[in-house]
Amino acid sequence: MAASAPPGSRDTAIVHVVGARPNFVKAAPVVSALRGRGAHQAVVHTGQHYDDRMSAVFFRDLGLPEPDVDLGVGSGSHAAQTAALMVGLEKEFTERAPGAVVVYGDVNSTVAAALVAAKLGIPVAHVEAGLRSFDNTMPEEINRRVTDQLSDLCFATSPEAVGHLANEGIAPDRVHLVGNPMIDTLLANLDRFDADALRARLGLPERYVAATLHRPANVDDPDTVARLVARLHEIADLADVVMPVHPRGRAAFDRAGLGGHPRVRLLEPLGYLDFVALTRGAAAVVTDSGGVQEETTVLGVPCLTLRPNTERPVTLTHGTNQLVTEADLPQAVAKALDGRRDATAVDSTPPLWDGRSGERIAAVLTRWSG
Repeated sequence: MAASAPPGSRDTAIVHVVGARPNFVKAAPVVSALRGRGAHQAVVHTGQHYDDRMSAVFFRDLGLPEPDVDLGVGSGSHAAQTAALMVGLEKEFTERAPGAVVVYGDVNSTVAAALVAAKLGIPVAHVEAGLRSFDNTMPEEINRRVTDQLSDLCFATSPEAVGHLANEGIAPDRVHLVGNPMIDTLLANLDRFDADALRARLGLPERYVAATLHRPANVDDPDTVARLVARLHEIADLADVVMPVHPRGRAAFDRAGLGGHPRVRLLEPLGYLDFVALTRGAAAVVTDSGGVQEETTVLGVPCLTLRPNTERPVTLTHGTNQLVTEADLPQAVAKALDGRRDATAVDSTPPLWDGRSGERIAAVLTRWSG
């Protein structure tokens, strides 16, 4: 486990490690808040997402500084990618000797950075700590658990995350409930999410269902993909389906004939501003993404999550999110299109999802590392 003492004689520079779209969205308000406090910081992009549409465009959209270094690791199996990440990050951390490493979310870049930093004796701070699906078939769940055990500071987005960390023996003084920095970014850019302009530019209909699916459980098995495509075609009989296709699942969906329905519109991956505008303008969203569950909660858009569980249950109790099976998906979408909501839904925003999480994180980091 990482040492609990704050950095002493080290260089006090803070290194942020990001590697995939959700990391960029979460890091932006933290980097900005620390910049406002005059902190010496650097951004290391691992290159886990290396396509411009999944990576560089987010830096431009979010006003993040260009990364100080891009490791360019790229794709690969979990073992190969994580190993390459660790080799690159070890060299980077050894040369920079940072006072602290800040990691985000639950991707392979997150756990790789935590492992390398901990073994080098560099304190680790984990933004979005404590999320649990309790489904160890998800690689992200393994990444979350390992990262939290190695982290000196655990920044939690919701009260249940604090409880999970306590149940796993994380000392209370390492845990801080700060809210959700992804929502900071969303609220800061609300005026830029122009659904009408996007609809006109892409020739989209007035009413549509937005879809985004990429998790292995949904896109790796051909039989599963074929059943899912049949359900999406049923939804397209009710309303146009607009789907930016993640590179990970493109070939599988093409083979299964997803684009064969006249009311299914397949798009290339979108940048942050365009993607959230697409979500904001949708009558409903079908997804397996954790971040989309959070964004739709704040935007008030019905969200049907094609998963048996979620590490973000606060989006079920305080948002518009609902877990659905593939078999129930068309009926659930039809209900959402009719404007019917789950009777248990609560019309309130989760606590501290107020646009100031980045500043709370920056305040703790500067006190702790000072």
